[in-house]
Amino acid sequence: MGLTWLSWSISIVKGFSRLSSHHNRNHHWDVPKGHLAVYVGEEQKRRFVVPISYLEQPLFQKLLRQSEEEFGFDHPMGGLTFSCQEDVFNQLTAILHTF
Repeated sequence: MGLTWLSWSISIVKGFSRLSSHHNRNHHWDVPKGHLAVYVGEEQKRRFVVPISYLEQPLFQKLLRQSEEEFGFDHPMGGLTFSCQEDVFNQLTAILHTF
């Protein structure tokens, strides 16, 4: 299941990357190879750049599932959008950074 989930997650991210590049070409250059841009916030969305290795982590996968349930594949910012508080996302990424 893990490998299937990872393959599925990567294909979703590739789709969002293509969509994002069409919507916002100005930000493409500041996402280093091996990373992806995500938008976080309940009302005001803030852009974060995170390593794609996070896609393998169960905590990040849970956020992906929640995002899919809320937005489907029509993300308003043109990329992955997480409707959670920024401080919660920062705590999550701090935890993931230790893995």
